[in-house]
Amino acid sequence: MSNNTVVVGMSGGVDSSVSAYLLKKSGYNVKGLFMQNWQNEPGEECTSEIDFKDASSVCDVLDIPLHRANFSDEYWDRVFKNFLSEHEEGRTPNPDILCNREIKFKSFLDYAFKIGADFIATGHYAKLIDKDNNRFLARAKDLNKDQTYFLHEVKENEFLKCIFPLSELNKEEVRQIAIDQKLITAEKKDSVGICFVGERNLKDFLKRFISFDKGIIKDENGSIIGEHNGSILYTQGQRQGLMIGGVKGRKELPWYVYDKNIFTNEIFVCQGVDNELLMNSALIVDEINWINEMSYDYPLNCSVQVRHQHEPVKCIITRTDKSFKVKFNDKIRAIAPGQSAVFYDEDICLGGGIITKTY
Repeated sequence: MSNNTVVVGMSGGVDSSVSAYLLKKSGYNVKGLFMQNWQNEPGEECTSEIDFKDASSVCDVLDIPLHRANFSDEYWDRVFKNFLSEHEEGRTPNPDILCNREIKFKSFLDYAFKIGADFIATGHYAKLIDKDNNRFLARAKDLNKDQTYFLHEVKENEFLKCIFPLSELNKEEVRQIAIDQKLITAEKKDSVGICFVGERNLKDFLKRFISFDKGIIKDENGSIIGEHNGSILYTQGQRQGLMIGGVKGRKELPWYVYDKNIFTNEIFVCQGVDNELLMNSALIVDEINWINEMSYDYPLNCSVQVRHQHEPVKCIITRTDKSFKVKFNDKIRAIAPGQSAVFYDEDICLGGGIITKTY
């Protein structure tokens, strides 16, 4: 039991709803905070208002106050501008990672303490472990929902004031709790798409902010076999949206993007899900954000995860004057520059960095 005040980030989803319930049940003084981080254009469906209404309903049922804060300026300046510039450079960014660092564990954290928080809490599936005078980020019980990959740029000192109430629950248990408590979010689908922006057609959405043109698709032999809508829209390993079919002299197998040239506006494709052109043996990151301020000796043996729900692969990290090279024990399929390589020691998340090059 605790009389400490916890401010819960209420998204209008089932995970944050159950987090708030569990904290109140444990005896915390709970307050909710709904963050509006995206300003919709006039005439657009305003999903944030739907989410706010659901969050309000949950807080009414739980009898906790709900605050509302608008971080849309901060989101634009510190997350979305980066999202656009990375696309313009031909990389595949992950805005959820930057959003966690800049909004959920900076803007939200600061605001929460202004309204009396002793701790903050979110509905992330992650665990915090105290050991040897350090607080470590570790995988949640539900490995299918584990979100440590998205949290690797948050620092230990921010985790010191954080609670993850769902760390020992799986998704089915969370939904059952919501059903038992008659929360309106119990059956609500999980949000997908760009963090806080939502599920949108990427081509139509990006065209509002940056320009791109149609270009040619080439196979591994340099033969032109199709046309694409703009090379920035495609990423390594992508199959959907290529619209390639009936290529003379080629088998009827799926085509996959294995490379692209943003300057010539070309994408390069190959056939077969396990084509050697899709396989990588190493990558480069310019910098690594280590969650805990600890010194590491190189070469460093650990595991690397190159996307959410990717099966971690054993690797060796070596340090050069300006970057870090990560060599895998087993090849990894379709790594996209701009995404993050996140490093683990068993279940402990060590940190990670933006992928700048692959081999």
